[in-house]
Amino acid sequence: MSTLEWIRVQGTDLVTESGATIRLTGVGLGGTLNMENFITGYPGAEHNLRRILLDRMGRDAYDAFFDAFHLAFFDRADAEHLAALGMNSVRIPFNYRHFEDDNNPFVLKESGFQMLDRIVSLLAEHGIYSILDLHAVPGRQNQHWHSDNGTHVAEFWNHRHFQDRVVHLWEAIAERYKDRPEVAGYNPINEPADPSGEVLPVFYDRLEAAIRAIDPRHVLFLDGNRYSTDFSFLDSRSEPLPNTVYTAHDYALPGITSATEYPGVTRGEFFDRSVVEQTFLRRTEYMRRTGTPIWIGEFGPVYSRDRSQDPWRYQLLRDQLEIYREHGASWALWTYKDIGLQGLVTVRPDSPYLELIGELVERKHRLGVDSWGGSDVGVRDVLDPIDALFDREFPGYAPYPWGRQPHIAVLVRHILLAEPLAEQFGDLFRGVDPERAVELAESFRYEACQERAGLSEVLRSHLAE
Repeated sequence: MSTLEWIRVQGTDLVTESGATIRLTGVGLGGTLNMENFITGYPGAEHNLRRILLDRMGRDAYDAFFDAFHLAFFDRADAEHLAALGMNSVRIPFNYRHFEDDNNPFVLKESGFQMLDRIVSLLAEHGIYSILDLHAVPGRQNQHWHSDNGTHVAEFWNHRHFQDRVVHLWEAIAERYKDRPEVAGYNPINEPADPSGEVLPVFYDRLEAAIRAIDPRHVLFLDGNRYSTDFSFLDSRSEPLPNTVYTAHDYALPGITSATEYPGVTRGEFFDRSVVEQTFLRRTEYMRRTGTPIWIGEFGPVYSRDRSQDPWRYQLLRDQLEIYREHGASWALWTYKDIGLQGLVTVRPDSPYLELIGELVERKHRLGVDSWGGSDVGVRDVLDPIDALFDREFPGYAPYPWGRQPHIAVLVRHILLAEPLAEQFGDLFRGVDPERAVELAESFRYEACQERAGLSEVLRSHLAE
């Protein structure tokens, strides 16, 4: 039985039912109930990976792998580790496909709720709050892989059908968790990217009313538009929604690019602590103007293969953590566990899983197939002529959300090259039997992984102060 108190919004603070101010400090649990390519090593989008693996492995081995994978990725030892670091919250991303099939819409699956229940209960046993995060919605709410988008189109904003299904799912989630204080609140849509900016506020109003009709008590954590960086869609609102936190994502550019130093110049701009703070202040202007709490739902550097860069990346993280503390901001670092790019805990290179897929991961890196942590250096011979063509024929083309060059990268690297590479990834699993499938999945168990000690020390020291 959880002893955690209910949390609610009170002015600029989150407070417990006994009136104590609480700052949520934690981590995102990407990679399990919502998979991502850089986290577990496959190319492209999750739904395509699952289709390919089912074809190569067959039903029995496929089910054995994923049943073991979800248990291994987050279990009691993981919750114990987070509690030992001093964290008090975890943002749990999940994919709608665990709860509903596209060919059977509005019919919800108990199995998805049971998977979510298990993680929420494990965290609560260790005094850790959960924030429930719908990371991938039917129709795709943004243009990139992390919404399980195998295209570059976010159809969610164009079809009422998809929006109806999300409202229906959140009504069921609210009914399930309405009496559970160990859930700090609901994060209904991760990183929406509504090109018009007109559908999102209307949908938020509708979703808030639907949830509140069932569950008036839990905090809502609402992401901004354009990947939770733009809150201008709220300019016409007279006041914030009640018991609501508007959440920003705050990735600092030096930490997610090919920068080589910090403080220093990244993409022609000098970055130091003051610049990082100004970016934070810009992204949280709406919260500070309206006197509502600040929660940074995602942030954090990725880690280069060049270990000599770790010290300045850790310094960047320290600066961000100090900035958040000074401004009373809650936060969830991205992400807890992966195969080496960003996680607090990483799969060992000599694990059965990485020994199987390691060579393909290297090819993926060389071809720049991943958006997150990837580089186009190895495919400039392909991209340079395309860029030259656009310079000549379409010089003013700047598609939403990030402009021309990121758009070309999505189409060429992250889709065109990812699709055949995903087929080859699947081929590695051909003939894997259920016993071997479990062995591969067990590579993600906490006891089989290694800790990124420097990162843990940064977090432990900050949380102990």
